[in-house]
Amino acid sequence: MTRTDTGRTTADQDRRARQTAERFREVYGAAPAGVWAAPGRVNLIGEHTDYNDGFVMPLALPHTTLAAASPRTDGVLRVHSGDGGSSGDGQTVELRLDALRPAPDGGWAAYPAGVVWAMREAGLPVGGADLHYDSTVPVGAGLSSSAALEVVTALALDDLYGLGLTRQRLAQLAQRAENAFVGVPCGIMDQTAAACCTDGHALFLDTRDLTQRQVPFDLAGEGLRLLVVDTRVKHELGDGAYAQRRAMCERGARALGVHALRDVQYAHLPEALRRLAASEDGQEGGPLGPEGGSPGPGSGPDVRAVVRHVVTENRRVEDVIARLDAGDTRAIGPLLTAGHASLRDDFRVSCPELDLAVEAAGAAGALGARMTGGGFGGSAVVLVEEPAADTVAARITEAFAAAGHAAPRIFPAVPSAGARRLV
Repeated sequence: MTRTDTGRTTADQDRRARQTAERFREVYGAAPAGVWAAPGRVNLIGEHTDYNDGFVMPLALPHTTLAAASPRTDGVLRVHSGDGGSSGDGQTVELRLDALRPAPDGGWAAYPAGVVWAMREAGLPVGGADLHYDSTVPVGAGLSSSAALEVVTALALDDLYGLGLTRQRLAQLAQRAENAFVGVPCGIMDQTAAACCTDGHALFLDTRDLTQRQVPFDLAGEGLRLLVVDTRVKHELGDGAYAQRRAMCERGARALGVHALRDVQYAHLPEALRRLAASEDGQEGGPLGPEGGSPGPGSGPDVRAVVRHVVTENRRVEDVIARLDAGDTRAIGPLLTAGHASLRDDFRVSCPELDLAVEAAGAAGALGARMTGGGFGGSAVVLVEEPAADTVAARITEAFAAAGHAAPRIFPAVPSAGARRLV
């Protein structure tokens, strides 16, 4: 599942829905009961804050995972995808519902299977199903292909079995599937973005109480463009580094006597860092550099650096919201770049390709840029003036070629609709 056509128009959606339904018929021998879609996402600002009860601001992409589905009455789940990637090799995977168990090494089928498991664990009357998937969400690019797969499965099952669940509840069930069944300790942002985003808006989400606000984000109307730079460096959030960062955040919160790092106020950050410096917990993960800076290149973060990133990132989300509410979208550019520096130097989840994308974008005149997603590869977002978009994209591509990297995949991030039924 590596294609990146945007598929935004109604005609494109209708065509893809028909093709997905027809492929379902070829695989399973009958027409599906319906076809559903869920998008990938980019996160404008607010990285690694969601599992710290903090603030995030994602927007849905026009790239979607489609699911054609029909119910079954024999307690069997069958899932199929014909276009490779993390969603299969063309083979149909068949599972019995009464045998579903958490499967950290269960491959792509663990994601939809985990959704069924999570729904049944929650006491919901979900039976078997036949599902066929088609996707244009790039896999391994930090654009939440897994959340799109989970949410489209949850929405299809919700409709097939008449559950009447809210979109936020579907997102929570999808998150539980990824946490408890697949074994990735992600926060709630990706699934909420896939389920709840609306066309032409970014989603301001408070991950503590799950309150939402749809923030108008009309880039075209302001002469701006948000580019996605897929570095083609694939990341694996289940490889331990992501879980390590989350554990360090939890350790920092314990050392500071708070429920989550969300509770550390920005104004009190210097005192919190001093307290951590005096505690054993604050030293785990490696010492800080001179004058309280980040660890040296190649080393992991320490707890103080991790805490500093989360607290300052929450503040950056609030600052971005303030600027958007004031109608000054261009002013968010430096905040994006500052967020990247924090992710690179304090949280240490960037990589050379992401850093190069951000640096080359800035040198070419971009308003701001940052990595997006969990890190360790994936994508960056770049805010540019519309007339400069092609030049900035060309400069990034040239920089990658000069560094000997594979050419990045660059496309616009158009704020799009969340999960929905197509047929």
